[in-house]
Amino acid sequence: MPLFDTTPALLVLADGTSYRGWSFGASGTAMGEVVFNTGMTGYQEVMTDPSYCGQIIAFTYPELGNTGVNLEDAESDKPHLRACIARNICDQPSNWRATQSLPDYLKQHQIPGIYGIDTRALTRKIRNFGAMNGGISTEILDANELLEQVNAAPSMSGLNLVTEVTTSEVYEWSEPTIAAWEFKRDLKENEKFTVVALDFGVKRNILRRLASHGCRVIVVPANTPTSEILKYNPDGIFLSNGPGDPSAVTEGVETAKALLKSEKPIFGICMGHQILGQALGAQTYKLKFGHRGLNQPAGLHKRIEITSQNHSFAINPDSLPHSEVEISHLNLNDSTVAGVKHKSLPVFSVQYHPEASPGPHDADYLFEHFVQAMRTVRQAITARVR
Repeated sequence: MPLFDTTPALLVLADGTSYRGWSFGASGTAMGEVVFNTGMTGYQEVMTDPSYCGQIIAFTYPELGNTGVNLEDAESDKPHLRACIARNICDQPSNWRATQSLPDYLKQHQIPGIYGIDTRALTRKIRNFGAMNGGISTEILDANELLEQVNAAPSMSGLNLVTEVTTSEVYEWSEPTIAAWEFKRDLKENEKFTVVALDFGVKRNILRRLASHGCRVIVVPANTPTSEILKYNPDGIFLSNGPGDPSAVTEGVETAKALLKSEKPIFGICMGHQILGQALGAQTYKLKFGHRGLNQPAGLHKRIEITSQNHSFAINPDSLPHSEVEISHLNLNDSTVAGVKHKSLPVFSVQYHPEASPGPHDADYLFEHFVQAMRTVRQAITARVR
């Protein structure tokens, strides 16, 4: 983006560090937790992921906007980040699928951004001192004045943001992965399973993968009572990703506890993994700077998957009831818990995003495991009836 015809912008962190750059996107002021994402591609998927609600994202890749924005790659109906940080911005995209430039897209959705700062220095600060609140403004260019607003913003710890992103009404999702991108051709199209998905901030591609694997997906609000969920007579329950502190989503944890008693297959991703972990008796804690990127190795027992991750919190392994639950995956960068499964119930979850295809398809088998669990339970019920 040329430096002429630009508007100054200011980024201030909660520790008083300030960065001066230039504005792209909307004018205004935004507050949130400043985090970094190491993905080299997929900025639109990141921005439209509801799990980023309440956060300001610094992208470590040095230039954003080259491929523009298109409707097909959105993971929800709008971007959910509070603001965006980049080293450099391209405002004239070159891609046959692009329908809009990134700066225009952020302007449309009233999301400010700052570019022209040293994103490497910012990332090193977050790695060294941890994720912290920050503010970006084109209106307040005095660092001390902006710092006052940053210090008044709520901490991510203890914050329930699921209420801001969950669906307001029940809907059914039937759209599978489009044919041009489908990589599995042996899916049983005549075999259907009903899955109720609790929407803590679900990504569309998760719903597509469930549909591609033969699921009729009914998406319900996060506060849906257990009795209402079971009225759909689901073959399985899916607990989605979402933003904020999982320990603050107490209603979701209580619902998951009740659903465990049904002994139906349950599959959780990200926030759903943390919700399920708490329902099983574990505790969660906040990571220093979280995991956000497309290149996170996860695995156990000589199996490694390249995974996409986006989370600030993790399950405390010492709090797991090991007589009932086992760790199925570890993040191989720092050995945090990346997956759990119940020893006797068809219940499991992962801390990463198998639908995001970073490996590209290392973790898609988890959807197959979920379907197989539903198939096994259905066959057992049929056998008892006979």
